[in-house]
Amino acid sequence: MKEVTVHELKKAMVNQENVQLIDVRELHENQFSNIGGDLIPMASIPYQIERISRGKMTVFYCRSGGRSANIIQWLENNYGFQNLYNLKGGLLAWQKEIDPDLKVF
Repeated sequence: MKEVTVHELKKAMVNQENVQLIDVRELHENQFSNIGGDLIPMASIPYQIERISRGKMTVFYCRSGGRSANIIQWLENNYGFQNLYNLKGGLLAWQKEIDPDLKVF
């Protein structure tokens, strides 16, 4: 599975690169804190495959990187995606290395 570090993602965001960012946490987690990704809760992804781009780098994230890694594996195995990246360490890494003021649920 491909991963991207929080610093690599931050650079891509600052440079306004063509990256899709997907938050696979639950609504209440996303409302508590987020970094601007599209919310598609993990359990909803099988019903919203069409929202996931195949034409650009797509980064999935969650609190620590576990849920996002699981859904990426599922999408790669069942739908043949090849452009998916997991945010290494999830929002906890983002909080630690990029934005210490970010509150993580």
